[in-house]
Order: sequence, then C-alpha cells, then structure tokens
Amino acid sequence: MTSDLIFDVQNVTLRFGGVTSLSSVTLQHRRGEILAVIGPNGAGKTSLFNSLTGVYQPQEGTITFNSASRGATSIIGKMPHSVARLGIARTFQASRLFNALTTFENIKVGVESGQKTGPIGAMLKLPRTRHEENASDERALELLEFVGLEHRLNTMADSLPYGDRRRLEIARALGTNPEVLLLDEPAAGTNPAEKSELTNLIRKIGREFGISVLLIEHDMRLVMALAERLYVLNFGSVIAEGTPDEIRANPAVIDAYLGSTDPDTAKESH
Repeated sequence: MTSDLIFDVQNVTLRFGGVTSLSSVTLQHRRGEILAVIGPNGAGKTSLFNSLTGVYQPQEGTITFNSASRGATSIIGKMPHSVARLGIARTFQASRLFNALTTFENIKVGVESGQKTGPIGAMLKLPRTRHEENASDERALELLEFVGLEHRLNTMADSLPYGDRRRLEIARALGTNPEVLLLDEPAAGTNPAEKSELTNLIRKIGREFGISVLLIEHDMRLVMALAERLYVLNFGSVIAEGTPDEIRANPAVIDAYLGSTDPDTAKESH
C-alpha cells in the first residue's frame, strides 16, 4: 500500500507559540490521484500545504514523499528549494508571477530551475549550455500550448487576464517536471467560464502527464467535479475523509462547513 502513496502524512502537529494550526493530521495521497482538502477559513489547509513543501516545520509527526525515481524521503527538516527538487511543485493563493517577464519567460524560470549548467558554463556558452537552452525553449513552448496560452507568447505577465494568470502559474509549476502538483485555491477570483477551463486543465494534467494533484479550493462545484477523494479539516484536525458522495452526506462536514448537500449552494464565502 505504501508504494502506491505519493504522500504519506502521519499524525502531523504544527504549533505557533500557543496556537495549534494542525493537530495530529493524517493524510494519504495515492499516486496519480486528484485529492482535495477542504474546510472553513482558518481550518489549517494552507498550513498543511506549507508543511508539505518545507515552508513550515511541524513539531510532531512524519511526512513521507514517495518519489517514483528516488524512493521514500522525509520532508520534515528540508528547505523549500530542496523539496521542490524532489519533484513537488505548488501554486499559491495569491499570484506570484514575475510581472516584468513575458509568459514565455515565466515558464522558462520554472523549466531552468532543474538544469545543471553553472555560472561558468553559462558565461562560456559551452555545448551543454546551448543544448539546455534549446531544450528549455522547446519545453516552455510546449507548456504554453498545453495550458492554452501559446497566443500570449510575448505578453507581459502583469497584463494577462486573471484566468490566464492562473493557468500561467500552473504552467510554470509544471516546468519543474514535478511528480505531484499542489494547487492552493487555483479558481479564486475566476469567472464561471474560467473555472470550467481550469477544471478541464487539471484533469488533463493527471491524464496526460500522470502527475498527482493535491487541491485546496473553496468552490464546491469544482471540487466535487474534480476530486476522487477529499479530506475535510476543521480547527486544524481532520474531521472526515472519503469520496465526494460520502463527504456530501457526512453530518459532521455539513455542520462544520458545507451547510448544504447541494454542491451548487455549498460554497464557502471568501
């Protein structure tokens, strides 16, 4: 069973002074799965993401990342850049694009983060450097097309419509060649048409790249349409886990979060 898990989180507790942000959280993310984490504001969702990516260091518990190429690795104690190199990529709740760069250049930043050319090779333009440069250009163009932004090749990031900015952030994360992609509220601020495009894109990421997806999202229509399983957090603790149908019918989840069994009306306010 463990070999089928890309993330195995066991009894993770995260405290900030006297405040407990995560309390004995256990979560298992299956390889190739689209998994969602939902819950009210302040439930600990982003704290969980930050713990999975090395931004926060939990005081208790274990977080194991099972890479298909590197095997099992403990995340706790590792810095974010080291976690990213393991094959874990993420987007953020607030946009963190390089606004002074084009869409193409933003994606190249992600692609080139995994290259091995050092400063000397870059200055001397050695053959390996030229090869990596050509390869990064090709990959950036492929990802622009994958997310539907090939027509915005030379557009500055700060002039993109909001939905395009969200897709660009995903493309840049994919440029790091991850095994798992963590999406922190990717649909925030998007309109219904953009949400539909985003839903299709996330499905395509799993289907065409075989990348596991872990999703935090407030929009219950999107979550229920995408997720194969869900975990529900409340006050830093897991209160439920199951399929979308099981979560819809769970009384504890309805009381704490959904307030309705209708996914069209069960949306948390921002």
